[in-house]
Amino acid sequence: MAAFAFPDVDPVAFAIGPLQVRWYGLAYVAGFVLAAFVLHRLNKRWGVGLTVDQEIDAVLAAVIGLMVGARLGYVLFYGGSEYLRHPERILATWEGGMSFHGGLIGILIAGWVASRRLKVPFLRLADMGAVGAPIGLFLGRVTNFVNGELWGRVTNAPWGVVFPGAGPLPRHPSQLYEALLEGVVLFAVLLAMSRTKRPDGTMLGTLLVLYAVFRIFVEFFREPDAQLGFVAGPFTMGQVLSVPMLVAGGVLLVLARRSARQGEPGSGA
Repeated sequence: MAAFAFPDVDPVAFAIGPLQVRWYGLAYVAGFVLAAFVLHRLNKRWGVGLTVDQEIDAVLAAVIGLMVGARLGYVLFYGGSEYLRHPERILATWEGGMSFHGGLIGILIAGWVASRRLKVPFLRLADMGAVGAPIGLFLGRVTNFVNGELWGRVTNAPWGVVFPGAGPLPRHPSQLYEALLEGVVLFAVLLAMSRTKRPDGTMLGTLLVLYAVFRIFVEFFREPDAQLGFVAGPFTMGQVLSVPMLVAGGVLLVLARRSARQGEPGSGA
């Protein structure tokens, strides 16, 4: 059975005394910096009118919303009873455990608060953030691969990888599948769409629909979370949580198209 050996990449990028800086943490930083650059460009292209300080406020709100939401989402969706027995571990983010779906909820709540403060329509601000979001998704999934975590199911495919701690059999590098689809492909689609003025909610709706479709697909190749297993017949928690995303994204796209037909204010953003 042909397989690739897991690449010998230290998950710690560098250390300063006892302080270890990991690639995963750097991926978060790089993702936000690059997403902020995209937001800045779209602010000018779409004529939203945010100042640089307001752009920074929006990004900082997104950082807080994502980090809090991703952690609490993991605890609620994936943590099981462990955190009920040891609630102090909720704050132990260095042990790992972040949920995209929880992070999405957190960032949307933070974005709504920021939109009120900045006096910008929420969906317009959310659309700006949606275009840059796949960059962070790409970097996050690549570093999941580097960390040797969230591996795929056993496979006979010639590109299977033997992950440390996952047994001797080759597995799908599902982290890279997600990096390609949720990162590269999704960013390319949204970037191309962003070159034309579209109704508010279009970018966010597209992000939700395509991410949900890609996540549901890749989960068939990804090993279910050990503490949960399959939660609904042959389906995983990631697939179950992606269904509401798919529905919400579809509703947003329908409403955006309807507003465009009716020529409502804000439909050109």
